[in-house]
Amino acid sequence: MKKYLHLQTPDLEMWQGCFMRAIEIQSLTGPAGVTVVETNEPEPDSQSVIVDIVCGGVSFPDLLQSQGLYQYRPDPPFTPGIEASGVVRSAPSGSGFKPGDRVAAWTRGCLAETVLAKPEELFALPEQLSFEEGAALVMNYQTAIFCMVDRGNLKAGESVLILGASGGVGTSGIQVAKGIGCSQVIGLVSTSEKGEIALDAGADHIVLVSDTWKDEVIELTGGRGVDMTYDPVGGDRFLDGVRALARFGRLVVVGFAAGDIPTVKVNRLLLRNVTIVGAAWGEAVAHDPSIPDNIHQRLLPMITAGAIKPPIGQVLDLSEAQEAYRLLDEREAVAKVLVRMRPDPS
Repeated sequence: MKKYLHLQTPDLEMWQGCFMRAIEIQSLTGPAGVTVVETNEPEPDSQSVIVDIVCGGVSFPDLLQSQGLYQYRPDPPFTPGIEASGVVRSAPSGSGFKPGDRVAAWTRGCLAETVLAKPEELFALPEQLSFEEGAALVMNYQTAIFCMVDRGNLKAGESVLILGASGGVGTSGIQVAKGIGCSQVIGLVSTSEKGEIALDAGADHIVLVSDTWKDEVIELTGGRGVDMTYDPVGGDRFLDGVRALARFGRLVVVGFAAGDIPTVKVNRLLLRNVTIVGAAWGEAVAHDPSIPDNIHQRLLPMITAGAIKPPIGQVLDLSEAQEAYRLLDEREAVAKVLVRMRPDPS
């Protein structure tokens, strides 16, 4: 049986090499290469916080990484993950954390029962959020603020179209847009069932994918078009996302969940004074580690006000890790897909 050490501070001499379970990518073959292994807990050091993970988020970049298609490409075997929630087991003096603190984490390899994290890779989990919601908070909502506000300059009173509006990136984009005071948030979805998820997240209108969806969006804006298209999808929806823009509108490129990287004839941009903006939160953080805390401070008032409440889709047991990846690969995931690492201690 697995044993836990409950140390007030990391103690290298008392560490006994306890075992834990973790998700492991054993081959770059997508879901088929995902398994759960028993391995040694990370060895404590004097600078890191030890966190017992309750829930871990599985996102589209995790799927791409399992296929060897993401820009960060560790060689297998490796433990994936970039966002999770849990409880501090021990923390060094001056870290700002203490045993028992509820935290959200953004640290690589966090799809494991226990992780080491730098203090700056942790946020105190607001009391308004559960562990499940905390595991869905970091990557998607950080991405939404960075891409929509910092890169796309989205402002209160503007209108925004969210592509892929029922997924984790889409629902977080809806809530951030509403949280900053956008006047009209339109979600593009592929089915009525996914439309209900977007509406529950706060979208004012939903539009179903069809040959005429761009025209429906323009009609909803009184013929003007939207000020911003938020695009984590790419593929064949990208071009109509550009066409749906108002004059001086912006399309923010967030990702390519459709699998195809689109192109555009630049005269379309010139003729209507529209802008296409590339936005990558992870790349920006790699060059400026202060970004996550800065964004978190802007998210906190929205959380307190109830504007941000991460929608949760499927919550799977750690033993079902492969299924979490399959849901993303088969485009069956809605809202945020989570893996539960241990029972909720609260």
